[in-house]
Amino acid sequence: MLKDLYEKKFGVSPSEVERLTPAGSNRQYFRLKGCPTVVGVIGCSKEENDAFIYLARHFRSKGLPVPEVFAVSEDSLAYLQEDLGDRSLFDERSSIELLKKTISLLPDFQYAGAEGLDFSKCYPVSEFDNQAILWDLNYFKYCFLNTTGISYSEPRLEEDFRKMAVRLSANPSGSFMYRDFQSRNVMIKDGQPYFIDFQGGRRGPAEYDLVSFITQARAGFPVELREELTQTYICSASRYVDIDPEKFSLRLREFSLLRNLQVLGAYGFRGKFERKPHFLKSIPLAIGNLSTLIAEPFVEYPYLTEVLERMINKVDSELLLSATQRSESSLTVTVMSFSYKKGIPQDMSGNGGGFVFDCRGMENPGRYDEYKQITGLDRPVIDFLEGRGEIIRFLENCYGLVDPSVECYDRRGFTSLSVNFGCTGGQHRSVYGAQKMAEHIKAKYPHVKVHLIHREQNIDQSL
Repeated sequence: MLKDLYEKKFGVSPSEVERLTPAGSNRQYFRLKGCPTVVGVIGCSKEENDAFIYLARHFRSKGLPVPEVFAVSEDSLAYLQEDLGDRSLFDERSSIELLKKTISLLPDFQYAGAEGLDFSKCYPVSEFDNQAILWDLNYFKYCFLNTTGISYSEPRLEEDFRKMAVRLSANPSGSFMYRDFQSRNVMIKDGQPYFIDFQGGRRGPAEYDLVSFITQARAGFPVELREELTQTYICSASRYVDIDPEKFSLRLREFSLLRNLQVLGAYGFRGKFERKPHFLKSIPLAIGNLSTLIAEPFVEYPYLTEVLERMINKVDSELLLSATQRSESSLTVTVMSFSYKKGIPQDMSGNGGGFVFDCRGMENPGRYDEYKQITGLDRPVIDFLEGRGEIIRFLENCYGLVDPSVECYDRRGFTSLSVNFGCTGGQHRSVYGAQKMAEHIKAKYPHVKVHLIHREQNIDQSL
């Protein structure tokens, strides 16, 4: 689809298509190399894509630094955009100059960008109103708070939620709210910041974006830098609106609470339900932010503050226990690739069972001469498999099956689990699958021992 779009737009085929590392969303990103080199995007939602494309073109018409959209498929599920490189502001967050330059640009999007903007084209809603805030708060409640197992009074918690929604939904300036403004959503090209991933933007309070940026858990900005960036923002935003520093500071504190709860909801959903390990790793950082924030109780929301204090104490205790257990894990997961022609591997632990995944339902690189002398560990074969996308979806399902067993075996003190990937020759698809599974387990459960064997390639190693 992306190749066809590229050829139709530029009249030539791309010289190479490289799959890029996915972000938190379900969109797929590819770099199509050629003249020009562009980034291709495949999204699951036409409405979300339409919102990004509309906003990108609107912001460019205002002279704001966003990627140019070159071409869009007829069904709006794929598009080509300007390649801004691989360095995000998160990678350059030690540069105070770049941080200030970025935060100074934010009001241009919020105020100048709001002029003439058709908010009805925003996705999934046009405004961050009372109802949208309640959605965020309940997102936190169902996807994170409830997973901690603490008890609470639903009516009393909902009462504080409603008070917060009323207080924070006011937006007299009609500004544009970026919604997910963080350092990973700013690319650095030729020393200049470019803004991306604004497809969730809508009309909303400007304070929310500043809070999202300065309190981002993984960025870890110290208090002094947060204050400095806040002053930089106020100076820039004052070109558009009058700001009372004291009132602004009080609003920021409440928005910090709201954003922190929304982020924990996202970490809970992405990490605990979708089983994406890097989101789980961010939970302690977000809990630390929240703990600091409510050290001075929110008198406006007394019951919410009480619930959060109990939640933090329980999560902190579980994290400490988890760290102790992880240092003592006795589990070894053996991951093996094999050829069906030579038989399914036996479980040498004596336990029997385990997983056997059949990779033969995907196209075989071994049918092509250029891949016959290399394996699933080599870049040409990796590009072949990933470019078709089948094996990515296949592995996501495999992770969903294996992860609960790893957690259960580890928790119950078991010593062995086997996970096997088979294909015709044990050279390409199974090797790729076993390698990715071993890396996934080690990244998500670093305390667990992983024994990786590519049987037909005579490779045997511990990760």
